[in-house]
Amino acid sequence: MAEPASSGGRGHGAAVLLTGVGKRYDIVSAFAEHAFTIAADPNPLAPARYAADLAVAPPRIDDAGYVPFLERLVAEHDVRAVVPLTDLDIEALAAAGDRLPAFVPPVEIARATFDKYETHHLLRAHGLPSPPTVLPEEGAGGIDVFPVMVKPRRGSGARSIHPAADRAEMEFFVGYVKEPVMVQRLMGGPEFSIDLLSDLDGRCLNAIPRTMIESRGGESIKGTVIFDEELIALGRAVVEALGVRGPCTVQAFRDPEIGLRITDVNTRFGGAFPAPMYAARPGRTYPELIVKLARGEAVEPHVGDFAHGHTFTRYFWQLELDPQLRPTGRDIVADGPRAPR
Repeated sequence: MAEPASSGGRGHGAAVLLTGVGKRYDIVSAFAEHAFTIAADPNPLAPARYAADLAVAPPRIDDAGYVPFLERLVAEHDVRAVVPLTDLDIEALAAAGDRLPAFVPPVEIARATFDKYETHHLLRAHGLPSPPTVLPEEGAGGIDVFPVMVKPRRGSGARSIHPAADRAEMEFFVGYVKEPVMVQRLMGGPEFSIDLLSDLDGRCLNAIPRTMIESRGGESIKGTVIFDEELIALGRAVVEALGVRGPCTVQAFRDPEIGLRITDVNTRFGGAFPAPMYAARPGRTYPELIVKLARGEAVEPHVGDFAHGHTFTRYFWQLELDPQLRPTGRDIVADGPRAPR
């Protein structure tokens, strides 16, 4: 079932299982500092597998054996927290209910937030701000101005998102994108993300806003943590209204004409994971808090208590693997990446 990863057995009590780890080496290594960490990904070349104490190759998420595979891991390794790092299995983990100690929202919220059009209506139903949004077959009656965005309803990573300057462009992109789409007012003004964590009762523990200086493939690679009371309150309102459990990232624009509007709700860690890590007070990083909750420890809300004004800028690194796909420990720079000067 499982194969050891390169990190060796770091035991810190209750284990944590991270699913769909992909290239999120930063998240896996952060958890591995505080708990025995299992990384699940079917791809043997997923870099984040090598940051964990144990790497496993599960069935595909759409396979009937996926959740039972995770259940066996939970039983075998005393896993107290299952945390998805991708959108794809959040609903499956939520549907498993008490069979998995998953840090995910209720199944109906997981299902709705995976569909951006349903997210729009979910937000509106709770009195939360969302840009004008319609389906192509509804016409553009709800969109009174152009430009607009044509977006996949279940897209991720900024895939197949197209701005349209007028109705003709909108109709072209609706036909061009080969999956169900929606049409949303193109928001102006600055874009922000709010990195949040809630406990298993749906209480918001913290809300850390950041600017979106630069993104690639839907993932923020440059940004600054800011203290913005309106954004903090908005993020908290979202997760507590929806009953989110675990990590969540809320994206929003502050449009000069219509004000603050939410454009996305992801009930998982965001792409810019380093931002809330750098901002958290000692002992209050999100991985640490999840491990504490998994052990049954009390964690009190501390919304708005974080360091701000720091900017992150991200880069790529790599691992060398031998013919048996084991890390060699060798780097292209002696002793790893150069330390800050």
